Amino acid sequence: MPDRSIVVLAAKRDAATRRRHPWIFSGAVDRLEGPVPEPGATVEVRASDGTRLGVGAWSPASQIRVRLWSTDPDTTINRDFFIERLRSALALRAASLDQASAGRRLVFAESDGLPGLIVDRYADVLVCQFLAVGVERWHATIVEALAETLAERLNLRSIVERSDAEVRTKEGLEPRTGLLWGKEPPEHVEMVEGACRFLVDVRQGHKTGFYLDQRHSRAAFAAALPEGAEVLNAFSYTGAFGLAALHAGAQQVTNVDTSADVLRLGAEHARLGGFTATGDSEANGALVSVEGNVFSVLRGFRAEARRFDAIVLDPPKFADSRRKVERAARGYKDINLLAFQLLRPGGLLATFSCSGWIDTDLFQKIVAGAALDAGRTARIVERLGHPDDHPVALHFPEGRYLDGLLIRID
Repeated sequence: MPDRSIVVLAAKRDAATRRRHPWIFSGAVDRLEGPVPEPGATVEVRASDGTRLGVGAWSPASQIRVRLWSTDPDTTINRDFFIERLRSALALRAASLDQASAGRRLVFAESDGLPGLIVDRYADVLVCQFLAVGVERWHATIVEALAETLAERLNLRSIVERSDAEVRTKEGLEPRTGLLWGKEPPEHVEMVEGACRFLVDVRQGHKTGFYLDQRHSRAAFAAALPEGAEVLNAFSYTGAFGLAALHAGAQQVTNVDTSADVLRLGAEHARLGGFTATGDSEANGALVSVEGNVFSVLRGFRAEARRFDAIVLDPPKFADSRRKVERAARGYKDINLLAFQLLRPGGLLATFSCSGWIDTDLFQKIVAGAALDAGRTARIVERLGHPDDHPVALHFPEGRYLDGLLIRID
């Protein structure tokens, strides 16, 4: 296209792009040729020797200056392009599309060739996040493509936007939420995962309303539980790990979170499953909810000599940048140390990091250090991570952010 702006990379700064990595950082850009592109406009990318490397979305406010749409420089970015990419993403998840009450990720941003776009399904409601200026520019086209591709197939009620993640500010974008297509969804959308029924708050809940990325981990944890286990579910959110444990035969689950609202919803999930749920002042239910800072609550349990047969640690992201890694490592070690001290002999620990800056090897070293300090011998039963609806492209390792270990102690 003769009027397309051209981004020329600096000498020796094109290796990642030649390997099909979709991000081009500002420091790799030597100059712009042609008209100055608007935010989100399609630009062609060339190496310093003139080799054409692909086309992407221009983002002048971000350190990620270009997000590649395609490594084919002759690709036209239009409605047909988005239809094709959506169909490709759906084909990877075809086996789950006919599960009417399921919760699944349908589009996983760069890993599905749609940088910055998240689309999650909760039964008959889609929840979208437009997290980069490129997909923001094509906002209306993408919504139309989603409706055309999925409305009839999934009997959709609504397409909702939850573009309220902080990462949008790095793209120079304001938060945006609301109904995009169809009818307003109910206050809570009911979703089924195995034997569990969940009520998802698609308007205000964390992420797009639920932690879909832990689906396989919940199943693995539940399968490893001994019958009649006493379980501690720390950073519980709405209690998904705890509910899976109850359905697997746990005698009692204690959910711990800082939010009374999510604990109440977790209790409602337990009741939907036919279990009794009480507060921490009435510790005789199948589910007990404890509101408070998880570190403080677990220290209190340690002081009381409380012990558990199984513990889940699924904390929020402790490090969102390289400079926070050291502090995050201390936090992960502290909480895992407490867990090892609270486990009975033969106990099970499911521990997670969703901090992409804490890589797999570092996370294992942190947990190993915690076990050593607690004087516990521990073995990895299974490594946990993304389910199949959160695929990680080989050329985009940054797409892998979730690490988990299922550990048995002596």
